[in-house]
Amino acid sequence: MLIVKDLNQYYGGSHILRNMNFEVPKGQLTSLLGRNGVGKTTLLKSLMGVVKVKTGSIAWDGKELANLSPWSRVDNGFAYVPQGREIFPRLTVEENLLIGAAKFSSPKNIPSYIYELFPILSDMKVRRGGDLSGGQQQQLAIGRALMSQPDLIILDEPTEGIQPSIIQDIGCCLRKLVDEMGITVLLVEQYYDFAKELSDHYIVMRRGEVVAQGKGADMDLNGVQEMISV
Repeated sequence: MLIVKDLNQYYGGSHILRNMNFEVPKGQLTSLLGRNGVGKTTLLKSLMGVVKVKTGSIAWDGKELANLSPWSRVDNGFAYVPQGREIFPRLTVEENLLIGAAKFSSPKNIPSYIYELFPILSDMKVRRGGDLSGGQQQQLAIGRALMSQPDLIILDEPTEGIQPSIIQDIGCCLRKLVDEMGITVLLVEQYYDFAKELSDHYIVMRRGEVVAQGKGADMDLNGVQEMISV
């Protein structure tokens, strides 16, 4: 389980994350929702160690990670799919995937399950990443994250700018990661219906704070869509 306690983050004099407390249950999918500018991406960068937290605790399976480097967090089972995908456009699909396995010594092969999850990557493995469509690049970014064999995968708005058919494929993939592979997923998402369909749990942020948490099945009952539209 991922447990975040009393997490605070500042940019200059601006207090971005304010005493955040939440849990992400192991082996389930938790959605983090909120309007633009509430601090969601800052939170994910803090979880990954890309920005150092000012105060607070980030614990995974009982181990404190708040002071560890990003690569140490990858060693501890974290993987990150950033907003905008950030694949390497001049490298081939296969080379992009192998970079995701950099924590292993001399990775040479792509596990078959990556291509089973995303068959298009197998078809295009010798093409440059920059030649793929946005939806294909998103699948590549998720595949690259999976190459580190993570226990927890963190995704920042994977549906942004993606065509509906690919959004459906990504949703099916995320549920397979949880239900069949036992991977914990923390999903930041603005597309409410997508999050509601997939979520075992939800967290709502507003102005750098957690204002609601609950079971995914209760999102409509608890008025989550109204919360994130205010």
